[in-house]
Amino acid sequence: MASAYTEESVQSLDPLEHIRVRPGMYIGRLGDGSHIDDGIYILLKEIIDNAIDEFVMKHGSRIVVEIVDNTVSVRDYGRGIPLGMVVDCVSKMNTGAKYSGDAFEYSVGLNGVGTKAVNALSKSFTVISHRDGEFVKATFERGKLKKKLKGKDDEPDGTFFSFSPDEEVFGSYNYQNDLVVQRLWNYAYLNTGLTIFFNKMTIKSQNGLMDLLGKELGEEKLYDYVHYKDSDEDKLEFAFTHTNGYGENYFSYVNGQHTSDGGTHLAAFKEGILKGINEYYKKSWNGGDIRDGIVGAIAIKIKDPVFESQTKNKLGNTDVKSWIIPKVKEGVVDFLMKNQKVREALQEKIVSNEKVHKEEQAVRNGAREKAKKTAVNIPKLRECKYHLTDKSQAHRAEGEASMIFLTEGDSAAGTITESRNPMTQAVFALRGKIFNVIGKKRSIIYSHEELYNMMVALGIEDGLEGLKYGKVVIATDADTDGFHIRNLLMTYFLSYFEELVTSGRLFVLETPLFRVRNKKELVYCYSEKERDDAMERISSPEVTRFKGLGEISPSEFGAFIGENIKLTPVTISSITETRRVMDFCMGENNPQRKEYIMENLI
Repeated sequence: MASAYTEESVQSLDPLEHIRVRPGMYIGRLGDGSHIDDGIYILLKEIIDNAIDEFVMKHGSRIVVEIVDNTVSVRDYGRGIPLGMVVDCVSKMNTGAKYSGDAFEYSVGLNGVGTKAVNALSKSFTVISHRDGEFVKATFERGKLKKKLKGKDDEPDGTFFSFSPDEEVFGSYNYQNDLVVQRLWNYAYLNTGLTIFFNKMTIKSQNGLMDLLGKELGEEKLYDYVHYKDSDEDKLEFAFTHTNGYGENYFSYVNGQHTSDGGTHLAAFKEGILKGINEYYKKSWNGGDIRDGIVGAIAIKIKDPVFESQTKNKLGNTDVKSWIIPKVKEGVVDFLMKNQKVREALQEKIVSNEKVHKEEQAVRNGAREKAKKTAVNIPKLRECKYHLTDKSQAHRAEGEASMIFLTEGDSAAGTITESRNPMTQAVFALRGKIFNVIGKKRSIIYSHEELYNMMVALGIEDGLEGLKYGKVVIATDADTDGFHIRNLLMTYFLSYFEELVTSGRLFVLETPLFRVRNKKELVYCYSEKERDDAMERISSPEVTRFKGLGEISPSEFGAFIGENIKLTPVTISSITETRRVMDFCMGENNPQRKEYIMENLI
């Protein structure tokens, strides 16, 4: 029975306590450091963002970052926090210099939360501001001030931060240098002229967004990058090219913040490309013909960015369209006028897209006729109430929280269907192993009923804008067949809907492999190590090995897809490397793969 709702039920937390109780509201997710969006990297980002803001305002062109034993230090050479406000700026909510736009014209952090969240979520936190030959040093523990010191020194102006994320909040974690380097390179791409030193490594970009796309594509590009940088106001930079892949891939940024869900600036970028190309070639091609296979990047700077959440994944400012569209259009036209090889290759790609799309349309029409009977009720789909595409402001959070589980067969689907939250969790049951699409044309989707139904169920037939769910979750057994189906699904999405992955929408569901219990205690274990630890701790344990999701009872399974659901994001380090690995792992009659297997066979 629920507890009574009385005056004693109502609590009032001070802001820093609230951060510790509800860290997800401020940093998105916790995690253990195995993924780029885990909370410990968000803490690093919040501190570096302040240093970047100084660079953008023409103060300090270098940043020094060090991570030793999970303790992070960041030193910038900007103006330094005003000495009388050092403690307030890192511990008092809604305190900062970025509200009026006088001290910081372009900034991503406008609400005075970021540094305070780092302080509150760190077991130890130190800030030192150097300014005009003086300094103020303050040390904190879990957001509480422990010591403050003032003095004189001969250090260059700037601010030093050091922090250690709190295990009480994050559990066991480790910073992975390759993920840190990936994030630091993004800062370098967006801030040409900035030098970042990380653990004796120098990170610097000369060509901005072209370097970013070069890292992603390698030799995959069909022509030299169409590139534009606003030299007068420094408010806009963009670059794009095409590959032989399908779909569209974009990397978008606002004031240095990666907006993984895009927003109004990305929509304006797409429209500007469409208008610029059609104007130059004097054509009326549609967006799909022009943009299929495109990989692009856009970075803008604006004074008052409006994001849809504290994690700042999507821009909402509608006024940016009025100046981004004409600037992109003008930049595209001007570039094509000056670069004959690019305009010839681009036209060839668009004409090729047109031809492919006409062929696909014929197949698509046939598939749609065949699927008319199932268009309303897709076989094996158990729908949920709220969707990502819902326009209602009142249910935006539910729509973002929605997810669809792609399960292996009816048994697992039945278990999840009984355990799920029908408001936000849908289930699509696969009939065993799907077709391996590696190296096949996209039209293959329309001749395979299951591939077609899955695409329609997700709402992505006409692009990611129609995606119905905030998360697409692969839920297969943790055995050889389950791993194979997982690989086939990832091959399907990476081949035809790559943006689903690059936008952070594809996940793998982690479920326990073992149950260890006695009459007093019950532990679910996700690895053999966790099982061994539990067996040592629990006396006279009974151990159960779950061979498949269908073996877990619905009453148990609800705990694994509820509030504490464990999802591993599917990520890629670069588009080129991912396609190479896919060809190696999933391609037909690959002699290199056979040789690898023989050499590593136990």
